[in-house]
Amino acid sequence: MNVPIDDRRVRYLYEALTSGSVRAAADKLDMNPSVVSRQIAQLESEMAVPLMERLGRGVRATDAGEVLIDYFRQHRAHQDDVVTKIREMRGLERGHITLVLGEGFVSDLMGKPIQDFWKNYPALTITMNLAGTNDVIRQVSEDVAHIGLVYNPSPSTTIRSRAAVCQPLCAIVQPDHPLVRLPTQPRLADITQYPLALMHSSYGTRQLIALAEQMDQVRLMPKMVTDSISTVKHFVRAGLGISLLPEFSVAQEIESGELVAVTIDQQILASAQAHIITRLGRQMPIAANQLLLQLMSAMRAFN
Repeated sequence: MNVPIDDRRVRYLYEALTSGSVRAAADKLDMNPSVVSRQIAQLESEMAVPLMERLGRGVRATDAGEVLIDYFRQHRAHQDDVVTKIREMRGLERGHITLVLGEGFVSDLMGKPIQDFWKNYPALTITMNLAGTNDVIRQVSEDVAHIGLVYNPSPSTTIRSRAAVCQPLCAIVQPDHPLVRLPTQPRLADITQYPLALMHSSYGTRQLIALAEQMDQVRLMPKMVTDSISTVKHFVRAGLGISLLPEFSVAQEIESGELVAVTIDQQILASAQAHIITRLGRQMPIAANQLLLQLMSAMRAFN
């Protein structure tokens, strides 16, 4: 039968052996020597082996006693390490955050929000998982990720939206495309005239398009379907056709003049939102909560 080790009694043994006598240990512990002696004797009885040899002028450890002394040193060192880590976490000198997001968020995220975060907390680390809308929600719901950035998420009983900003779904085209020159905003029916690249159905953009198609009684027939926004950008830049994406997902290409985002005259597409989400009821770690606050502040500033 295994007997649990009484760490309090092991400490008495440790103090006696390192101090050289039971009396010296008692003085250090501010206890009666007879109490210390009885506790060590009880420990020996529990271990069923002598732990300490009593000499004329002191005590020394048996082989079994050395094992327990080594255990106590390691245990105390581990406790100190745990306390240090917790203090570091409290001071945000240590911590790791897992973030899951749609690919379109990467450019904006790697700009000011993450730059500011790492400027303030350089020791914190981040794992960044790229996923479609459905998988972003799953990873946050199952605590695979602390925080999710997602476009047009479906309602969920397990997810809490912490901040949201309107991000209409636009036609992404080359600067000289005919849709740019229209006197009014194009309608969804106008999009059907051009080869189209769309994301897979697990992505929020595609789910939004399906609702718009139903409302306008229009059927879009994509020439290419992919799970990569980068691939969609290459498709449009190469002059192979157009796409439907939120403007923020092609912000760099718009800034460089390679692509243009044209607003579409369609109620559902115009009301789409980007969200920061966490699992409903989850108590966030200190580091993750700090990043969450940073992202929420950046998103609200965009409104």
